[in-house]
Amino acid sequence: MNTIAIIQARMGSTRLPGKVLLPLGQTNVLNYVVTRCKEIQGISKVIVATSHLDQDQPIVDWCRTNDILYFRGSEDDVLDRYYQCALEYNPDYVMRVTADCPFLDYHLASNMVDAIQESTTEIDIVTLLSPIPRGMPVEIISFESLQYIHNHGKESYHREHVTYYAYENPSTFHMHGINVDTHKNHPELRITLDTPEDYLLCQEIVKEFPDDILVPADKVIEFLLMHPEIVALNAHIEQKVVKL
Repeated sequence: MNTIAIIQARMGSTRLPGKVLLPLGQTNVLNYVVTRCKEIQGISKVIVATSHLDQDQPIVDWCRTNDILYFRGSEDDVLDRYYQCALEYNPDYVMRVTADCPFLDYHLASNMVDAIQESTTEIDIVTLLSPIPRGMPVEIISFESLQYIHNHGKESYHREHVTYYAYENPSTFHMHGINVDTHKNHPELRITLDTPEDYLLCQEIVKEFPDDILVPADKVIEFLLMHPEIVALNAHIEQKVVKL
């Protein structure tokens, strides 16, 4: 089974411009994401998908310097960017990752790949049966389903949010839910990067686990639960809603 991970990354951000290349510890945010994606079992390739805009050239430069596969496509039509990128690698499944999640749970992501490999029935999309902290989950979808969404998702929010069409039309797809360890069930935690406050929290995590890009998600969650003053740094941030 050929499964690739595509990381959507761009420099443009209304609340935290250039966030994917911000310094984090001894490296930067994007390196955290790429490195953790490479630890996901069953992934054949990790590709950074950015846009054709000049402002995203630093992402391309970083990928070239670090021998990371990259693809350039539409900035606004992220669904097309994913689809066109995937076409080049002829995958069976595509794992969708966003570059603003430096502490994604690569162990859980590996379990999602395992669920597909071990299933005796067709799976289009793997979902989680319980929520975990924002910024830690990934998505995995069959290439056939991605192609279907690309052909049928016509609304602007379908093009921006890649898999949104599938969750609006669940009966069209074979969805498979997997269990999550109860100690990860903390959706109140925000471990993503969209605002300066988020960046402060991520920096505090790195201070606790210096030079450990592969710190397990479990340890990150445990650390935050023990330090409510750090959780409070971005607890007030409201996630952007999908504009229908």
